[in-house]
Amino acid sequence: MTDQQTTTSAVEIIHHLYFENDPQMMQMLEAERIKGHIAQRVYDLRQAASLTQEQLAEKVGVTAKAIDDLEMTDYEDASIGNAILMLLSIAKVTGKQIEFRIRPLRPRPTQAELDFSHTR
Repeated sequence: MTDQQTTTSAVEIIHHLYFENDPQMMQMLEAERIKGHIAQRVYDLRQAASLTQEQLAEKVGVTAKAIDDLEMTDYEDASIGNAILMLLSIAKVTGKQIEFRIRPLRPRPTQAELDFSHTR
């Protein structure tokens, strides 16, 4: 009997074959996740302020293409720092504040889980 579980999920299969044991690919994947979060925040802030990409670009002092590139994650991974700085500027002109947090990967156990583990 084997402990391996089988899957038919294409995403899980691709992850296992091409990403899981390749640190460089995992780093690239994490960069894309960060870029996706930035893109979503830029879009959400722009929509909440009822601004077009052109209007937001004018307020921030960049080109409309720069806003489009942020929303489409169309920039190099090495520019993530610049994207974060632009996100901070976008938040400011839309009357928002960016807050960065570091959270535990796993949520803290609930009191019920703690109580259960002590009764074993």
